Amino acid sequence: MKLSIIMPVYNVEDYLCKCIDSVLNQDYEDYEVILVDDGSPDECPKICDSYAKKHDNIRVVHRENGGLSAARNSGIEVAIGEYILFVDSDDYIEPNVLGTLMEQVEREQLDVLRFDYQNVRLKNEGVRKLESEGDYEVFEPNKAPRYMDKKSEVVNGETYLNTRMGYACYAWQFIICKDIVNTFYEGIHFEDTEWLPRMMLAAKRVNSTTTVVYNYLVRQGSITKVQGDKIKIRKNLEDRLTIVGQYKKYIEQYPDCQWLRNMRSRMVAGILTDVALNFYSQRNEYIERMREFNVFPLTIANQGKTYSRRARMINLFGPRIYCALMHMRK
Repeated sequence: MKLSIIMPVYNVEDYLCKCIDSVLNQDYEDYEVILVDDGSPDECPKICDSYAKKHDNIRVVHRENGGLSAARNSGIEVAIGEYILFVDSDDYIEPNVLGTLMEQVEREQLDVLRFDYQNVRLKNEGVRKLESEGDYEVFEPNKAPRYMDKKSEVVNGETYLNTRMGYACYAWQFIICKDIVNTFYEGIHFEDTEWLPRMMLAAKRVNSTTTVVYNYLVRQGSITKVQGDKIKIRKNLEDRLTIVGQYKKYIEQYPDCQWLRNMRSRMVAGILTDVALNFYSQRNEYIERMREFNVFPLTIANQGKTYSRRARMINLFGPRIYCALMHMRK
C-alpha cells in the first residue's frame, strides 16, 4: 500500500459525504482511506460505516472523543501506507490529483511533497444539505504559490523551512513519508504549528508543486471564536506558550533553523498583544514565563508589515512598555 489518507471525523454530517467522495474520485488506486470517528454525536459514525461497507479501501476507527490531534494519532497508528495524507472531514480535494502527486513523490524519491490549496465557502451559510458543486465557491484561490519556489528544487527539510515554507502551518498540505510522520501534541490548539517543524526537520528530500489539490472550507462552525471569550482566549494563550516552550527545545537542536526563531517570535508578539488587550493585570506573569524561554529580542527579518511593526516596538521599548501601549490603545 503506497498511500494512507487519514480523515478525522467529528460533527460534520453535512459535509462528510462530500469529503469522502472527493478522495474516492481519483485516478489512483494504491491507497486506503482511514475514517477516524472521534466520538461524533451526529450521524457521522453511521455514514463512515456505510462507506466502509461499500468500499474495500475504506476502514473506520471508532474512538472516544479526544480532539483532532488524538484522532490523527489513532489514524497514524493503524495506517499501512508508505505515505500519509491528512484530510479534514469538512474540506475536500480536487478530482484526479493523487496520481500526479504520487508520481512526483516516487520520481523524486521525496520524503515530503507540498501542494497548493484554495479557500472555499458555501454560497449560502444556512444550507443544511449540500446538493451539488454549485453549493461551493472559491473566494481565495492559489493560497500557497508566493511561498513556493517555482524551480521545483529538491532540498532538505531545514532548507525548505528557511527559504520556502512561509508561516501558514497546515498538516493537510503535504504528502509525507510515514517513516517521518511524528504524532501530534494532544490537548492543544495550533497543533499543526507545533507538529510541522518536527516533521520537516526529519525530512531529507522535500519539494513543492503548485498544483491546487486541497479545498479548505471556511465556515462559521469551523472558525474558533475567541473574541470576548476570556476562557477561550486564555486557553489559546496557554497553548501558544506551550508551543513556544517546545520551540525552545527544537532551536537548541537545530540552531541554524531561522524559521523556528521567526515563527517563535511571531507567536510571542501575538501572545503579548492578547495579554495587553485581555489580561493586562497579569502581564508580568506572562512576560516572565516567556523570558524563561529566552525569546527576547524578537527576530524581524521577512516577517510582514504587521508583525515587523510589533516586533520593533517590543525590541525598542521592552515587553512591559509594549503591553502598556497596546492596553492604552484598547
